Amino acid sequence: MAQAYCFKCRTKREIRNPTSIRLKNGRPATQGTCPVCGTKVFRIGRG
Repeated sequence: MAQAYCFKCRTKREIRNPTSIRLKNGRPATQGTCPVCGTKVFRIGRG
């Protein structure tokens, strides 16, 4: 499971509902939410 840094919790968390997206420059990224606080989390690269 992919992890991303949550700025609200200030720790790495598992990504809930991960979605693969592609940035404008073509790089892959993963976007989802923090399971604890519900903040949007984002990670560049494959998850």
